[in-house]
Amino acid sequence: MRIAITGSTGLIGSALVRSLRADGHSPVRLVRRPPAAPDEVRWDPRRQEADPRALAGCEAVVHLAGAGVGDHRWTAAYKREIHDSRVHGTAALAAALASLDTPPRVFVCGSAIGYYGDTGSRRTDETAPAGTGFLPELCVDWEGAAAPAEAAGIRTAFARTGLVVARSGGAWGRLFPLFRLGLGGRLGDGSQYWSFIALHDHVAALRHLIDGDLAGPVNLTAPEPVTNREVTAAMGRVLHRPTPFPVPAVALKAALGEFAGDVLGSQRVIPRRLLASGFTFAYPGIEAAVRAA
Repeated sequence: MRIAITGSTGLIGSALVRSLRADGHSPVRLVRRPPAAPDEVRWDPRRQEADPRALAGCEAVVHLAGAGVGDHRWTAAYKREIHDSRVHGTAALAAALASLDTPPRVFVCGSAIGYYGDTGSRRTDETAPAGTGFLPELCVDWEGAAAPAEAAGIRTAFARTGLVVARSGGAWGRLFPLFRLGLGGRLGDGSQYWSFIALHDHVAALRHLIDGDLAGPVNLTAPEPVTNREVTAAMGRVLHRPTPFPVPAVALKAALGEFAGDVLGSQRVIPRRLLASGFTFAYPGIEAAVRAA
């Protein structure tokens, strides 16, 4: 298949490109700079520009691009950047796809479990409503921007992603170096739930969304979320390092500002629809996921 991908240089996008190529598919990478390879096509999410001709002939489009949520302190300007990079890009792609005479059969649009807000210890699946705050409101706008594709009859799936366990990039890309130095520890009191997913399983789940028939929101998280305290213990066991240094909540708030509330928040999110569709996780447990990374 010919499959267009945004965010193809990121942690998840680059892994997806490798997986698709290994199976003989032809990824088309949408990039914001001038194309430097035959498989690259330029687009401009800031200006909401996506050339429909570049998407012609694609059977699937996977949209993963957006400014990193945890890359910078959440100033008003950076929150706007996070919002606009996702919403404007999604709107541009959805409009371009809807305009095609022969549109792709599926549009997999990135989203996040941030949609649900802080769920505490409550098991939460795709039937739950949106929470309140910056991230839930972002996710509502993000998913809503795909409406033109849905209205055009394109099967549209929203991949609500959890915390991806990977050697580099994402939350674990920051955790691994600290734990290797023996500086790892729980965050706050460690009772908050983390809904994780191994990178291998995340890519496999995206492939499952491309090949299957799911539409609407789909949680991309492992079957059993664990507490931050359990994550800390698993990291210590796998890396053979002590984990004696808890990070006080007040220190996180001083370092991260508003984003600390989401780091300390709890999300016990369950992939109900993914499991019901027959998807099998290779690394369902936190220790297996950490060892794989």
